[in-house]
Amino acid sequence: MTGLVADPACKEHFTGAHHPESPERFDAALSALDGLKLTSIPSRHATFDEIALCHRAEYIRLVEREVMTGFHELSTGDTLISPRSWDAALRATGGALNAVDGVMGGHFQNAFCIVRPPGHHATPLIGMGFCIFNNIAIAARYAQKKYGIGRVLIADWDVHHGNGTQDIFYSDGSVFFFSTHQHPWYPGTGAPNETGEGPGRGMTLNCPFPAGSGRKEILGAFQDRLVPAAKNAKPELILISAGFDSRAGDPLGNFLLSDSDFADLTYLMREIADQYAGGRVVSVLEGGYNLKGLASAVRAHVEALQ
Repeated sequence: MTGLVADPACKEHFTGAHHPESPERFDAALSALDGLKLTSIPSRHATFDEIALCHRAEYIRLVEREVMTGFHELSTGDTLISPRSWDAALRATGGALNAVDGVMGGHFQNAFCIVRPPGHHATPLIGMGFCIFNNIAIAARYAQKKYGIGRVLIADWDVHHGNGTQDIFYSDGSVFFFSTHQHPWYPGTGAPNETGEGPGRGMTLNCPFPAGSGRKEILGAFQDRLVPAAKNAKPELILISAGFDSRAGDPLGNFLLSDSDFADLTYLMREIADQYAGGRVVSVLEGGYNLKGLASAVRAHVEALQ
């Protein structure tokens, strides 16, 4: 029983001709799932208070103002926007929150969310790296607030480090953040010595790898580093920042993962979820910019969720 969030409103976030984070990504991911038995999950607008679980009020107002007044790019960084970007961003987050509701309510075991704009680079005060609101981070906080979840595990296999997710939880002791990513590469964060601070010390685990890394390094890190970390963290909910730009052939990354590698990563995450979290997994799309590669990797990932 796998749920699927795929709100066509997310296609209305336009980034201009030839931009890699295009509406065509939505179509490629969705069409790849033809024939699979999935439960449709409706989307909705996330509320101001829900977005504010991870983002400062002044940033939320800035995004709304800049979209509504016709800015072509957020003033905080490299994220293009269009007149419908506010609606798309709220629905991307709201869809992820509805997926959490469905999984926590037992309507389905896990869920995959085809959303855009992506989210894992968005910090409490800065939209950057194609991201506006941090969908995965807000989903974690929402699950904690609404359902009393204690520990959440966020695993991020995007080729780029999820600096925004790390920033949001860096001093937090209740969300364990694990990331494999290319280094050196955008955004330049995610060194092994970035492990958290204060109550969050030891709750961030970064595994950076050089260009050309693939199954051995990335799946190996999940097996050798994440599995024992999960044993200590004992998460009650598993969230995946599912970036498929770590697949071989992506124009914005130099990793070499295959579709079968994504399937094996997914099986491993399901095993962790089965052991500690009652099988509960919510996966949220991040990167992936080779349309053909994105489609086949998404198919492998969702088939493994089933």
